Amino acid sequence: MLRVIVLGIDPGSRRCGYGVVAREGTRIRVIESGVLLPGPLGMPERLGRILDELDGIIARTRPGEVSVEAVFSGASARSALVLGQARGVALAVAARAGLPVYEYTPAEVKLSFTGNGRADKEQMLRTARLLLGTAPDLSDEADALALAVCHLARRQFRAGGGRDRARRGAPPAALARLRPARRDHRRTQ
Repeated sequence: MLRVIVLGIDPGSRRCGYGVVAREGTRIRVIESGVLLPGPLGMPERLGRILDELDGIIARTRPGEVSVEAVFSGASARSALVLGQARGVALAVAARAGLPVYEYTPAEVKLSFTGNGRADKEQMLRTARLLLGTAPDLSDEADALALAVCHLARRQFRAGGGRDRARRGAPPAALARLRPARRDHRRTQ
C-alpha cells in the first residue's frame, strides 16, 4: 500500500499553522498538527524560531511533499510583506530538506476541503473535526490541515486516477482547479 505524507503550512509570523497528513490507500490520517507561536520577539527572532520548529517537524514526520498557502492579494502592503517573510521561511525549510513545494490559493483549499470556496473559519474547523477526527483549537491549524488534504486530493488526480473520472463527467472547470502551481526548489537555474 502506497503511503504519502504531506506537510501543510499556513504561514504567519505570529501564528504559523502546520499539519502533517498521511494517505494510506484510501484512508487519510493526521500524524501531527498544531500552531507555532514564537512569542513576543522581534521579527528576525520570530522567523528564526519558526524555521527551527519547522525543521524539527520535518525531521520527526518525514513528509515527502509540502503544501503552502499561495500569496493572495487584498491584504494591506504591511500584512503582505509580513506574510511574504513567513512564506519565505516555509519555502526555505522545504528547499533545505529537498522537498517539492505545491502552492494553493485560499479559495482552492477551502473549496477542496469544505466544498465552499468562501468557507469561514468555523466551517474550516468543523470540517477538520468531521473529516479528520481532530479538534484544532485555532483556525491556523485547521487551514494547514486543509492545505495538506487539498494537496493529497490534487496529487491523486495528477497521478492518473483523474483522467478516468474526467471521462465519467467531471466538468472541465473542476478539472482546471485540480492543477496546483508547483515550485520545485531542487532544480538549479
